[in-house]
Order: sequence, then structure tokens, then C-alpha cells
Amino acid sequence: MKAFFIGVRRKIAGSEINYPFFSLFLSPFFSFLPLWSASKIIQNCGLISCCINAIVMKKEMSNRVAELGFLFWVIKIFSTTVGETAADFVSENLHLGLVNTAILMGALTILITLWNFKQKTYFPPSYWSLIVIMSIEGTLITDLLVDGLGVSLILLDMLFAVAMIGLFLIWYRKEQTLSIHSINNTVRERYYWIIVLTTFALGTGVGDTLSEHLEVGYLNSFILFGSIFMMAGVFYYLKLIKATPAFWIAFIVTRPIGASVGDLCIQEPAHGGLGWPVSTVNEVFFFIIISAVLYLTWVHKQKRTFELKSV
Repeated sequence: MKAFFIGVRRKIAGSEINYPFFSLFLSPFFSFLPLWSASKIIQNCGLISCCINAIVMKKEMSNRVAELGFLFWVIKIFSTTVGETAADFVSENLHLGLVNTAILMGALTILITLWNFKQKTYFPPSYWSLIVIMSIEGTLITDLLVDGLGVSLILLDMLFAVAMIGLFLIWYRKEQTLSIHSINNTVRERYYWIIVLTTFALGTGVGDTLSEHLEVGYLNSFILFGSIFMMAGVFYYLKLIKATPAFWIAFIVTRPIGASVGDLCIQEPAHGGLGWPVSTVNEVFFFIIISAVLYLTWVHKQKRTFELKSV
């Protein structure tokens, strides 16, 4: 069990420094751990240890994507739920239609992408705004192809799966890594976000295939994909897979998990859902997302302040 908490090791200045991979699934209250550890180092281990900690934190700040932790997965899953329900709300309840909604969300996706890339580092508001808007756009892409153009769900799943695998291969061939701990340049950031959008579209299709086309049901789909999510952590703990594939497996299945939750909430009981109003579901999930992002923004600011003081 100790190995699970020690987790990923990062090489910094020729030395390996342990970093808790267990936060990939389990750390709801550890956002302050780096700050607490740093203060203890300053008090107990002197200037050399403080400098090492500052180097670690500087490496964290140079990364352009979010750190893993409990809130990462909460926001990620809830954003995919919002992607499912918000797309339906705008296109159906506001009567914009699939095409107009896709164009609107596509324009917002471009604007938020430019905003996020301009940061050159991880900035919670821009990062999570892009995650949410890409979740909506990914849902709309799949819905347009299936409902608008009549593309088979199974065929679409295969096409998106091949596209995603191809993107991973190209990314790895060019950069020799798929680790999210090394998204520290524009090229890797571009690959990351293209794959994120692809996983949203793929996850929407796979979720609809199982829950609707194969009539597995929303609750059973949630249980199935949730089990895959947890197994990724178990397999890592048992050292059957490494950290990077464990992350990407968990990341990919969060889309159908969130979609299943969304459909389960808003679909009529006759169709296996709970029949909750779409607007209510959106309001509740958006409130949770915004609250969590505000908290992460505050934590991020505290870390950055400490890092600047430590250098």
C-alpha cells in the first residue's frame, strides 16, 4: 500500500523525487500538501531542502494542465455531464437546433482555446472553461454526425477510436512521452487538447451505443464505465500498467460516465431516467464546477506566491 502513496517519481536535477500518484483517484483534501511539506522542509531541513522543494514547485508551475487529485476527477466528470445536458438544453429547450448550437459552441471553443494557450501555464479558470466547452462541443459533434447525417453509432465509435489512437502515436513519436506531467510546451499542449476533444466525441458515441443502441441502460452504463475507471487505479496499484496509460484510460471513460449520469438525470422514467428538469441539472452541476474551480484558483495562487518567495 505504501507504494501506492509514493507513486510517480519525477527526475529533477538528476534525482528522483516521489510524487503521490494516489491523488489520481483518492486525494480530496490534499491540495495544501505541497505548501505544508514546503513549510516543514524550511523549518527542519534547511536551505538545501527548501531549494529542492522550490525546484519541484517551479516544475509544477511550468506545466500547462491541471494537477491530478480528487477535484480534478469531480470537475472532469461533472463537466462531461454538463456537456451532455447543456448541449440538449441549448439545442432543444432554446430551440437553436443542433447546427446553430454547434456553430455557437465552436466559436466559443476557439475563443477559450486562444485564452487558455495565451496563459503559457496552468490557469484554472481558462483550463476548466475549455474542458467544459469542449465537452459540449464533443457532444454536439457526435450528435450532428449521428442525428444530422445518419452516421452509424458503431461506425462513428470505430472512427473516433482509430483517430484517437493515431493521435497518441503521432504525439508519442514526436515527443517521446504522453505524460500529462510534461505538457510544458505548445506542441504537447496542442496534442493534449486535440485528444481531449476527440475523447469527448468518442465517449459520447460509446455511451450512446451502450445505453441506447444496445439498450444496456443509463444506470448499467454508469456502473460499467465506473468500474473501468476504478480498475485503472487498481491495475496501477498492482503494477500491471504504468501511470500514463492508467491516467488516459481513466480520463477517456469519464466522458461516458458523465454522459450516463446526465442521461440518467434528465431522461423520462419510461426511458430509464429520473426525469429531472434539464435546467435544474445544469444549474446544480455548474454550481459545483464553478465552486471547485474557484477553490482551485485560490490554491493555485497560493502555490505560485510561495514559489516566487522560495526562488
